[in-house]
Amino acid sequence: MLSINSSDIVLSQAAENKQQAIQSIANSLVEKTYVEAAYLDGMLAREAQNSTFLGNGIAIPHGTTETRDKVKQTGVIVHHFPQGVDWGNDNTVYLAIGIAAQSDQHLAILKQLTKVLSAEGIEQQLKEASTAQGIVSLLNGEMQSETLFNADLIQLNFPASDLLQLTAVAAGLIKNQGAVQSSFIADVIAKQASYLGQGLWLNSSSTGISKTAVSFVSASESFQLQGKPVQGLLCIASNSQLHLKNLNILIDLIHKQQIEQLFDASEEQVITLLTQEKLEGSQQIFTIKNPHGLHARPGAMLVHVAKKFKAKIQMTNLNGTGKSANAKSLMKVMTQGVQFGHQLQFVAQGEDAEEALHAIGQAINEGLGEAIA
Repeated sequence: MLSINSSDIVLSQAAENKQQAIQSIANSLVEKTYVEAAYLDGMLAREAQNSTFLGNGIAIPHGTTETRDKVKQTGVIVHHFPQGVDWGNDNTVYLAIGIAAQSDQHLAILKQLTKVLSAEGIEQQLKEASTAQGIVSLLNGEMQSETLFNADLIQLNFPASDLLQLTAVAAGLIKNQGAVQSSFIADVIAKQASYLGQGLWLNSSSTGISKTAVSFVSASESFQLQGKPVQGLLCIASNSQLHLKNLNILIDLIHKQQIEQLFDASEEQVITLLTQEKLEGSQQIFTIKNPHGLHARPGAMLVHVAKKFKAKIQMTNLNGTGKSANAKSLMKVMTQGVQFGHQLQFVAQGEDAEEALHAIGQAINEGLGEAIA
């Protein structure tokens, strides 16, 4: 099966445009004796037909079916562009995976990239990558791309009478996920938790950690510690900066005096509150008119429109799970499961928020590039 390893990676590349980048990749494929020189024509023709940009800073330039006879042997070359390459439609590529295959073997690469294409923060990590093995680890999903935080890391209404009990439970939840060693538990128990206000306390450690993770435990009954209320504890295990996104969201909740929402929420709602930035701005609801919903082509058109604007834009399928998604991420939009007739709520925050919503509404009403009744 076609796969990527460190010997396939070419670091520190630069190109003025995607055509130049593809030329460079084709040259590498020729040097590796994977293809004949004429394979470049197929790669450029394929790019002219439809962009090979996948998302999260990754593109997979490859030839057309007509140029498969120019492939000598199946192979792959990966060029890393730390400065990025404009791939058109406001998309920037940091990793271009050149594929030489005599059949649909590029689908194996797509399967390998499934996890990395849907993860937040991968673009920045690819941009900053400095080693071939680091890039392979990212592509294989071996490198952590977001804070570990799921329902198994949440304990609601625990019958605790002191903060030490909450701390032990919170640390134990993280250890049960295989994210830390016993030394982490010992360290957080020995530490004095910090009071964040509104009944919420925080404890953290960077000792004995294999994965950055967050746990949350709420008390069944509020109690007092040093004259301050204790309703819940957030515990952070961190060996990277991944948790900073969660902390920024938490700071926003504190600033808005909305911490009490955590204590009234279900497990799923707690995850949403601490992982999804809640935008406050202009809102609009639009109904999807495409007969087959938001499949790849209209989804890509929607993302293309959203990316034209500086404003942050969130999309929520009101007929779906109710979870918000970044409207500028194709993978996130596609996970919303939008079908014909579904209502989408858009929230835009920024200087051009109103213009963004108007453009999105117009594009949806016009069918997002498809003919509609």
